[in-house]
Amino acid sequence: MSAPPLWKASIVLRKDLTADVSALLELTPPRPQAVLIAEEPFAPDATVEALYSEMPDGDLLSRLAGHPVHVALLPDTDWIRLSQQGLPPVRAGRFFVYGAHDEGEVPGGVIPIRIEAGLAFGTGHHETTALCLSVLSDLAKRRRFARVLDLGCGTGLLAIGAAKLWRTPVIASDIDPVAVEVTRQNARANGEANLVQAVVADGLASPALARAAPYDLILANILAEPLTRLAPEIARSLARGSVLVLSGLLHWQENLVLSFYRTQRLNLREIRRDGPWSALVLERPG
Repeated sequence: MSAPPLWKASIVLRKDLTADVSALLELTPPRPQAVLIAEEPFAPDATVEALYSEMPDGDLLSRLAGHPVHVALLPDTDWIRLSQQGLPPVRAGRFFVYGAHDEGEVPGGVIPIRIEAGLAFGTGHHETTALCLSVLSDLAKRRRFARVLDLGCGTGLLAIGAAKLWRTPVIASDIDPVAVEVTRQNARANGEANLVQAVVADGLASPALARAAPYDLILANILAEPLTRLAPEIARSLARGSVLVLSGLLHWQENLVLSFYRTQRLNLREIRRDGPWSALVLERPG
């Protein structure tokens, strides 16, 4: 089966602006499949590129970024896979996330997870994914979780990590059928197909998700807008004494997202940050 067509948005700007513009592209619908920064060591400018499965609004992106954005249709090539092949492995907490090219480089004393680059978000290289993995690793030092949901699972990396930590069934859901199939493939590749159940669901509107509720742990590494919109549904799906991990938001969005969950009587336990990104750890009183 050939890869779906991809669109590329390109912006040339000063290097000191690339982090902010990359975050802007990550957050502006339609959500890009990948955001890349190409730069030469001694050149003053760099190019930020975002890859999309549907054509983005170049005029809107230009106005938001304050720089001209060029949008073009790419040839029929799996550019996301090519762009991410050769990425270095990621160490986050007890986890070691790697691709096939690092098969022989897995150190001892880690929890290895093999994730191949593809058409779903979550190879461990984005700050939000690494933040969630580090939270999972630390949570495992304090308690076990029997009912876990990875909401917006992408590649299924967090669901696989939870299954490896607690040897418990994990529900992994995503609105994107491609992401769900990628999660199933990755679960099989990591020996967790019996524990990770991947389902297509818009938010928590799925019989499979309802049957497994309430959850002891919910992981939602998505974006600020769906996190705020889904707050009542997520809160209703949490058991007493449960933990909720939210990510996919920037520092300045922390208070906005927290305001929606505090009204659901959830308590903030921790904020973790990496670059411009944040992860919130909340708890429902037991």
